Amino acid sequence: MTKQTFIAATFCLALTGCQSLTNEQDQAGTQAIDAENTATSNVDVNVIDSDLSNQTDDALVFPLDTRDVALSPAAIDDIPLPEEVVNLDAEKAEVQAEPVIEEVIPEPLPPIDLWQRMQSGFSLDLELNKPRISSQLKWFVSHPSYLDRVSRRGSRYLYFIVEELEKANLPLEIALLPIVESGFDPFGYSHGRASGPWQFIPSTGRSYGLDQDWWYDGRRDIVGSTRAAIAYLTRLNKMFKGDWLHALAAYNSGEGTVSRAIRRNKKAGKPTDFWSLKLPKETRAYVPKLLALGKLFENPEKYNYKLRDMPNEPYFEIVNIGGQIDLAQAANMAGISIDEVYLLNPGFNQWATSPTGPHRLLIPVDKASTFRSKLVSIPADERVTWVRYTVESGDNLALIAKQHNTTVNVLQDVNKMSSTLIRVGQQLMIPVAGSKIESYTLSSHQRLLAKQNRSPSQNRIKINYVVKSGDSFWKISQKYKTTSKQLARWNNMGLKDPLFAGQKLVVWLKGEKRVNSTGRSVTKKIVYTIRPGDSLAKVAGKFRVKLADIKKWNPKVTGQKYVQPGDRLTLLINVVAG
Repeated sequence: MTKQTFIAATFCLALTGCQSLTNEQDQAGTQAIDAENTATSNVDVNVIDSDLSNQTDDALVFPLDTRDVALSPAAIDDIPLPEEVVNLDAEKAEVQAEPVIEEVIPEPLPPIDLWQRMQSGFSLDLELNKPRISSQLKWFVSHPSYLDRVSRRGSRYLYFIVEELEKANLPLEIALLPIVESGFDPFGYSHGRASGPWQFIPSTGRSYGLDQDWWYDGRRDIVGSTRAAIAYLTRLNKMFKGDWLHALAAYNSGEGTVSRAIRRNKKAGKPTDFWSLKLPKETRAYVPKLLALGKLFENPEKYNYKLRDMPNEPYFEIVNIGGQIDLAQAANMAGISIDEVYLLNPGFNQWATSPTGPHRLLIPVDKASTFRSKLVSIPADERVTWVRYTVESGDNLALIAKQHNTTVNVLQDVNKMSSTLIRVGQQLMIPVAGSKIESYTLSSHQRLLAKQNRSPSQNRIKINYVVKSGDSFWKISQKYKTTSKQLARWNNMGLKDPLFAGQKLVVWLKGEKRVNSTGRSVTKKIVYTIRPGDSLAKVAGKFRVKLADIKKWNPKVTGQKYVQPGDRLTLLINVVAG
């Protein structure tokens, strides 16, 4: 303000100020004043600023004649400044002003390891110290190979699961829940008919949009089942007023089971926390398992466990395929194995994606671009192989479907048929696998065959049993001295799965257990070829086994009226030594 006022006064006084003194001065004085005014008007503004740097704001003093003329700041403020002076002052202020430097705080870099990202999102109470948690933790710590195996399985899916949990603002310990549910096996199937990595039963799966038919089972779909599990857990958490342990228990045994247990405790005046509830044995262990895993993965060094490397980056991309496609063809286009296609897309049961969707495939990130470019070059009608079949005498739709590894419903849908009636000469379009059916190793049919051919232990004999009308798991298991659960497991089924006449089941039989003096079983399985003159009774006597056992072990051969030379019998022989 001092400088601005001084400059204004300088110009105004130079032009008009001296006129008020003319009448009081004589001619000589007037000349002196004029000379002084002339000198003052030529003074450099910057020099004036410098000379007045020590003046105060109370009064500015100008050296005029031999007297001091003082002007107050208020009077000077009323004097307008020339435009060029205003501009000059503004420029000086701009130059002299110190720049304002804002402190920029860099955003933290994302963790390079997915485990670190998960650990930062753990929010359950992992400080709990309960015997049930300690028991589960002890088991996990003593089985590092199991943890390695489930981590390896989960490496395809964990990044996606963590992303979805973060979007829903759920505890990231839940990303470990598929270890408890299925061991991260996307094809896992329990005796209770639960399926997939998150183990949905059929009814709950359907209520959360997970369709299930011959082509597709949404309970195994990685994208669909993960989103359904998050929706279900979110609802349970709200139902139990934010108590995650109650919600997790309900996810395992049902909200009704947990709600009834809470009501019982309230009525009895007992605490209603998870640890105080009377719940099924499986559920009482279920929640501690997750908490134990949380403890271990939060601080693996404490338990002397080395986590498997898990980059914090996506494993797959979701590719829109626009329609049905043969999975062998998709594998070839992406440059990956057909097993990898199934492991990323386990929801598809057969050799192709479902004609009704979902029309998407999960493809490894580094292969997605190649797959997309090849996909657009293949016409939609060339993505699945079709055969034209002409109906012959004696055909029926069920027989044709079986011959072509498909179903009656598929044939009806494809051929726009409202009934199963067909006529000789009629032509049907049938979708078929483009490669040998055996090459689709993880299709539903091939997985079942592999399961049925996998002996549960050594020295067992597999027999094929054809289901008869009125059969049940219990009736069949009693006949072969086993359990319903075991029989269902051998056939990759649930105890509540329906049986139908003509269905083939496998039964793994074992002979009578005999031991030697060391207490060790020495049962051996052999294959004996019938020779001329042999009979079943003679073979039984030769190997000291029961005739009934031979018939039980070899139903196909012994079902004939006579055994023939060259027929092969499977026998369980107990060799006792010492």
